[in-house]
Amino acid sequence: MFMTTLQVAAGGAIGAALRFLMGVGILRLTGPGFPLAIMSVNIIGSFAMGLFVVFAAKTSNTHLSPFVMTGLLGGFTTFSAFSLEAYTLFERGQTASAAAYVGLSVILSIAGLVLGVIAARGLFA
Repeated sequence: MFMTTLQVAAGGAIGAALRFLMGVGILRLTGPGFPLAIMSVNIIGSFAMGLFVVFAAKTSNTHLSPFVMTGLLGGFTTFSAFSLEAYTLFERGQTASAAAYVGLSVILSIAGLVLGVIAARGLFA
């Protein structure tokens, strides 16, 4: 368990650093405005998650999942894990559950952020 935790931590550090560098690079290229950097990271991370899931299953490399999926891609973008969970529900034929998961996750996450902002403004005003 300890070694797996270290794998996740190492992958997470690399993924977070890559997200930061990519964000800075895209911001320098495009300037402020539409959040293209975060959207790009989410799309690339989700694509990489899809590639890795099939690769790991087909080549018996699932032992790399803690480092790659939870650590590296989770640090790069948590949206990739969200995308995988939504797709897994859809692939299992649980279309209504997949739609509910996506809708509720987006709406409730934004609501959580708004409530956090309101709470922080009240606490730190």
